[in-house]
Amino acid sequence: MDISAKIFIAGRNGMVGSSLEREFRKRGYENIIGLSSKELDLKNQSAVEEFFSGEKPEYVVLAAARVGGIMANIESPAEFLYENLAIQNNVIHYSYRYGVKKLLFLASSCIYPRLCPQPMKEEYLLNGKLEPTNEGYAIAKIAGLKMCQMYNKQYDTDFISVMPCNVYGIGDNFDPQKSHVVAGLIRKFHQAKQENKEFVEVWGTGNARRELMFSEDLADACIFLFESYSGNEFFNVGTGSDISIKELAYLIKKVVGFDGNIKFDTTKPDGMPQKLLDVSALKKAGWVYKTDLEEGIRKTYEWFLKLS
Repeated sequence: MDISAKIFIAGRNGMVGSSLEREFRKRGYENIIGLSSKELDLKNQSAVEEFFSGEKPEYVVLAAARVGGIMANIESPAEFLYENLAIQNNVIHYSYRYGVKKLLFLASSCIYPRLCPQPMKEEYLLNGKLEPTNEGYAIAKIAGLKMCQMYNKQYDTDFISVMPCNVYGIGDNFDPQKSHVVAGLIRKFHQAKQENKEFVEVWGTGNARRELMFSEDLADACIFLFESYSGNEFFNVGTGSDISIKELAYLIKKVVGFDGNIKFDTTKPDGMPQKLLDVSALKKAGWVYKTDLEEGIRKTYEWFLKLS
């Protein structure tokens, strides 16, 4: 891959997209393009075609998506399905039409069945029913992965997919309605500390388990595969270990320095009981994560404080 090649990062301004850009630039890649959602609506087919026609990127990373936590997925399943399908369809199709040399699509571990055997191997995809609370998002991501595979088969493209675990880090979304678990809890504990509250309320029983990866590690893994792999298999990307929401809440409480208590609202859903990825294929390919969970949370909280 030529270091001067034009790389389009769809979702460049998001947490994962911005982490990818920083990692590409560390490696010497400078010709990186990408527009904000206000400048380029990836759901708009004609706008996406015009962009590809004018810019003619050689490489594409598809990190753009409508994302959110459990509350957002429950309240807006149709939008999560429609908007992600539209974004993927346009970017993948016009990458093919305009001769992109390679594309990397970021899917999500939520595409695996709700009661999937743990840890989840790539071969378990489509072997059971999805988690109802994020079914719309999961269906869209499955469609994107399959689209890459089918374009490879029919058109001999080089479109690869990765399946990240839950990601957090610098550039995360701390909006209470849209945030994922780590960002949401950081915000809750920080506000409680500022307001001297007696307790923080956390959704669910606290028993659900999640695998969490720092965004800089995900970016490193993506570029590793971008530079080294071509084929029709997809890769789980994670740490290979998980933590309960209860343990996570107490860890974030410690990092933030909140002195009050934690109450678990058991009337709220837990989501999938466990989402732990089998990352043996990625390890065999030669990549392992670097950032310890507490270290990553500290870096994320430090970045959050700069926003406050």
